[in-house]
Amino acid sequence: MKKTTLFRKLINDPEILVLPGAHDALTARVIEKTGFKAVTCGGYSLAASLLGKPDIGLLGMKEMADQYRNMVEAVDIPVFADGDTGYGDVNNVMRTVREYEKAGVAGLFIEDQVFPKRCGHMEGKNVIPAEEMVAKIRAAVYAREDEDLVLMARTDALAVHGIDEAIRRGNLYAEAGADLIFIEAVCTVEDMKRVNAGISKPTLANMIEGGKSPLLTNKELEEIGYNAVVYPCTLTYAVTKASLECMEVLKNTGTTAGYMSNLVSFEEFFRFIGAEEIRKKEKTFY
Repeated sequence: MKKTTLFRKLINDPEILVLPGAHDALTARVIEKTGFKAVTCGGYSLAASLLGKPDIGLLGMKEMADQYRNMVEAVDIPVFADGDTGYGDVNNVMRTVREYEKAGVAGLFIEDQVFPKRCGHMEGKNVIPAEEMVAKIRAAVYAREDEDLVLMARTDALAVHGIDEAIRRGNLYAEAGADLIFIEAVCTVEDMKRVNAGISKPTLANMIEGGKSPLLTNKELEEIGYNAVVYPCTLTYAVTKASLECMEVLKNTGTTAGYMSNLVSFEEFFRFIGAEEIRKKEKTFY
């Protein structure tokens, strides 16, 4: 089964699809190895990983597509990608879809923020007119070659214009051809229920630790009506904390010997990263 077809099926299955976020090919492998059915990766974590910068629209489309290509090659599960604002007008949106599709992603989303955009849980966001976003979605639908490629529309209108406008936009974007709708930074369980009662297409929830949305269990989100949930920052936060702790041990003690229980071993990493299979394959050519 094509990864696009599988990803579409997973979204439409009765059980909520859980998408942890990677920030590189290594963390994508971690997600796959622990048994998740799909992986996502957003600009927030990629900006941190590649640039050491916050998510303020600094990464270009080709930089993002290159990273998605690496992830697709590293794992066998579907990769769901962040298309930002589409990087411009409808022509840029079409190129984004084609480049991401060539990279092998199973789905992608574009959003209605004004460029340069911000992380959805930051203050000071603005959104473009709904009609402009509708045109972008139509362009994305036109540009995709694989009809099973999942296109999600994200709206940040809730923080700017309120819940009613966010729902209105969600439905406009669904009518324009979006397969999945994401209303960002919903702040209460009551509003989450309103979103799912009011949106005509499958919906996605965003769980950011310390963000604006309440941190619910996957089961609770499923019962509210969400079809998918992303955890875009969890691994990035975990890796940052573990790295700081590890380097503090090295700085303060002059050795990592006291930190060994928190590390995978040389041999464990050798197996995890797939080196054994590569060595076996090499021998078949001699």
